[in-house]
Amino acid sequence: MDNLESKTLLDLAVESVDGKRAEDIRVFDVRESSTIADYILICHGTSDRQVKAIARALEDLAEDKELNVSVEGAREGQWILIDLGDVVAHIFTKVEREYYNLERLYYDGEAVEL
Repeated sequence: MDNLESKTLLDLAVESVDGKRAEDIRVFDVRESSTIADYILICHGTSDRQVKAIARALEDLAEDKELNVSVEGAREGQWILIDLGDVVAHIFTKVEREYYNLERLYYDGEAVEL
């Protein structure tokens, strides 16, 4: 389903990670500053097991919507990046999220209210 609107995909992605109890879900609209994605989603889980479950929920969404997906970091489960096309998700453990503080990189993007 290549013609899935990016905002619709974002809403489905947020719903998916929220369904796995992801914490502190933040979204940045980077359409004005990025050519690779429209939205960046950042969240964390309380353990590597939960991080992997959150990532799996996004992979299931991609499969359901027939989207090509790229996943990095799934084996370790500390920081998993999932590229859904117009939405790129970063799923961390809390410690890794605090260490890398990706939110600071996306201040140019507009934070999206959820």
